[in-house]
Formats: sequence, structure tokens, C-alpha cells
Amino acid sequence: MPDKLTQLKELLGEVYDLRNVAAVLNWDQHTYMPPAGGEARGLQLATLGKLAQIKFTSDEIGKLLKDLKKELAGADPYSDDAALVRVTARDYDKAVRVPPEFVAEQAVVTSKALEAWVEARKKSDFSIFKPHLEKVVELVKRYITFFPPAAHSYDILLDDYEPGMKSQEVIEIFNVLRPKQVELLRAISKAKQVNDKFLYGNYNQQKLVDFAVGIATQFGYDWNRGRQDRSPHPFQTTFSINDVRITTRFEPSAPINTLFNTMHESGHAMYEQGVNPAFERGSLMSGASLAVHESQSRLWENLVGRSLPFWEHFYPKFKKRFSSIIGDVSLKSFHKAINKVQPSFIRVEADEATYNLHIMLRLEIEIGLVQGEMDVKDLPEIWNSKMKSYLGITPPNDAKGVLQDVHWSGGSIGYFSTYALGNLISAQIWEVINRDIPDLNEQIRKGNFESLLSWLRSHLHVHGRKYEPQVIVKKICGMKITPEPYLRYLTTKFGELYGL
Repeated sequence: MPDKLTQLKELLGEVYDLRNVAAVLNWDQHTYMPPAGGEARGLQLATLGKLAQIKFTSDEIGKLLKDLKKELAGADPYSDDAALVRVTARDYDKAVRVPPEFVAEQAVVTSKALEAWVEARKKSDFSIFKPHLEKVVELVKRYITFFPPAAHSYDILLDDYEPGMKSQEVIEIFNVLRPKQVELLRAISKAKQVNDKFLYGNYNQQKLVDFAVGIATQFGYDWNRGRQDRSPHPFQTTFSINDVRITTRFEPSAPINTLFNTMHESGHAMYEQGVNPAFERGSLMSGASLAVHESQSRLWENLVGRSLPFWEHFYPKFKKRFSSIIGDVSLKSFHKAINKVQPSFIRVEADEATYNLHIMLRLEIEIGLVQGEMDVKDLPEIWNSKMKSYLGITPPNDAKGVLQDVHWSGGSIGYFSTYALGNLISAQIWEVINRDIPDLNEQIRKGNFESLLSWLRSHLHVHGRKYEPQVIVKKICGMKITPEPYLRYLTTKFGELYGL
């Protein structure tokens, strides 16, 4: 008879097989599924979700975890086996509180909500999405009731994405960030503005996609274990450490974003591809948290992909490929253009100086919805009011306002703050990397990313979910998540670009 740890791993393998099959169906729904397949897909996902929930919350797994926690009581808590038991036990303790019937109901509701969101965004009509979002929010509120009361009801949602983090911690971090970023934005607005008209030319879609693929390849994204497709909202998904996929989109109104979308999602994907292969089909087979995950996508997209050394390597090729549009635009002008600071309607198109303000807006709305202080029917007006207050602009329609993000259609409330936290972590890690690899900029100028990826692999990626976010950040950086390195990064970068 197999030992208890082996038994646990075998049972977890079956659970994760079901979850990963559901992930394949979800990926297909975003990419290739015909529009009429939405209702059936919702039922399929509901069945898989319910089966996975029943299997994971079984008494058998519960007893194995109880016994193994006793057996491993004196072991190194961050050994692979002890970490597997600890993380699985945490997931189990949360999962047993959620009825399988609720999981199935949520799958049906969110599947229909996704289809409604796609239509609503296309037609820029919030009323199409409104009844579905009301059901999603109702389910989220019910989900909160399954858990013991927290200091803040939002803590329960945040904990699903950032284990151990509390809403008050995030609010305090944002309270430090907000005035500093607003101050920086005001200073930039008084400086000489950047000409970026050439970024909005008639770029060939396939050529841009191909160029982006070349960048991801050079970064180190393993196409033998991944692929890229197109979807209404770019994302990364994992079915296995050896099957990590990304999507992109082409927006004629902002064509260059195709490049940065691919850099961003390949950053997520390389994290997943770098997880210890021994963690396959188990609780450790992912990133530490969504914020830590976001640190990787933002690091590759912004700290690497928008840096001058990066474009010193890639710009000659880009200029040659798109010579009819770029013309005689210099490297310096191009670099300034892709880093132009200007309040924008769309979060994923926002520059680094304004991006976190988009996140703060969403956090406030999510807390308002969860606490019952805001109604779904009022969201377009609330959204526009906050955009005017934070960024000084008002979206012209729902598609560029409240309907721009896919997350709420999937029930992902509690998620958005992880994006801003990811920015902070990326800057913290970046400072350590530059200390450990003094000639990093020179390597990037040569298009060599091997040392960078190798460093990330050994210091972060390989650990998967072994460490909670604050623990892994402190392990790498010597301190917990803090805004200071990110503020230093912004002040230095944009001070140089805008002569502040």
C-alpha cells in the first residue's frame, strides 16, 4: 500500500486533472468556441467544477492531510513535502466551506456572464451585462458568508488571490502611492509633451504579431510548451507545466500594444514554465500569488520591454520592418513615445505613471459592491465619476469605461489590487537583480536575456506556491512588499524622460 504522501499526491493529481481540463474548456471559450456554444459550455464547466470540488473536499483527503501534518510537524516547513501539505491543507480548509452545488452554480452564472460581457463590450451597452453582473455580485456575497467573519469582508476575497494579505495592508500601501503618483503626474503634465503619433499608424497586424512572437522567443518563452492565440482580452493559462498558453489581441486604435501584450503574457507564462517539474498535478504547480505573478509580467513588459537598452537592440529591426510608418523617427523619440505619460481610458493601455490609479479606482468599486454601498446599476456613472476624479478624463462610452475588463464576468472580485502590488514587487526584485547582475543593461542591449531568466528561475519561478507572497518577497528582497522601490523607479525614469 502506498504511503500517505504518495496517496495524497495521487488524489491531488486527479483533482488537478479535472481542473486543468476545465481550464482547457475555458481557454477554448475565450478563443475558438462558436458564440452559440456558451450555454452548453457553462454546463460542462459546472460539471467539471463540481466533480473537482467533491473530489478535493473528500474525507479521504481531509484525513490524509490531518495525518501528514502530524507526521511532518518537525520538518522544514519549506521542504517540498511539508510545503505541499501546508498549501494543500490551506486550500482544503477553504474549499470544504464551499458547497459543490455553489461551485456548479457559479460556473453556470459566470459562463453566461462572459458571453454577455463580450456582447456588451462589443455594443458598448452596459445594460446587456448588468443583470449578469448582479448575479455574479450576489454569488460573491454568498461566498463570503461561507467563511468566519473577517476584519473586513473584502479580506476573504483578497485572500483567495494574495494568501495572508489583508485589505488594510493594501489600502495603506495605496495611501502612500496615491499622492506620490498624483504629484508625479502633475509635474509631468507641466513638462514638454511627447509626440507619439507614429505609434498609431496603419501597422500590419500580422507583422506586429510576428515581431512580438520574436521578442517572446528571445526572452525565453518555450514554444514547445506553449502557444499564442487571440482573444477579446489577453491572458495566460496553464494546463500543465509543459502546456502554458498565452493570448493576445490587436486593437487598431492602439496597434503597438500588441507587442506589450505579448511581452506581458509571456512574462506570466515563463513563470509557470519555470516551476519545479516535480510539482506537476499538485497544489504547488503555480505562482506564489497573483501579485507575485503580476510582478513577472510587468517586469518583462515594462522594466525590460520599455527600457532604452531593450530598444537599442530591437529598434533597428523594428524600424526596418515598419519603415513606411516609422520613417526617420529616432531611437530616443521612439523610446519617449512608448513611455509617454497621458491619462487614458483603458487600464491595459495605461502608462506606468497612471496605471496604479486605474487599480485604485477598481478596488474602491469592488469594496463598495461587496459592502453594499454601491449598486451594479450605478456602476457606469460611478466609474466615470472616479475616472474624472483620479485621471481627469471621462470615458466616452461603456466599452472604454466600466465594460473594459473581463474579470468581473468570471467572478474575480478581489483580484484587481494584485496588479498594483505586482508593480511594486517587480521594482523590488529589479533592484536586487541589478545588484546581482551588474552588467544586466549591457546584456539586454545585446538581446541576451539568459542571465535574467536564469536568475528569475532559480530565485522565484522554481518555488511555485511553496511560499506565501510576503514570505517569498522578503526571501528575495530582504523586506516585505513596499512602495519605495517602485516610486524610486518611476521618479528616476520619468524624471529623465521629461527633464523633471
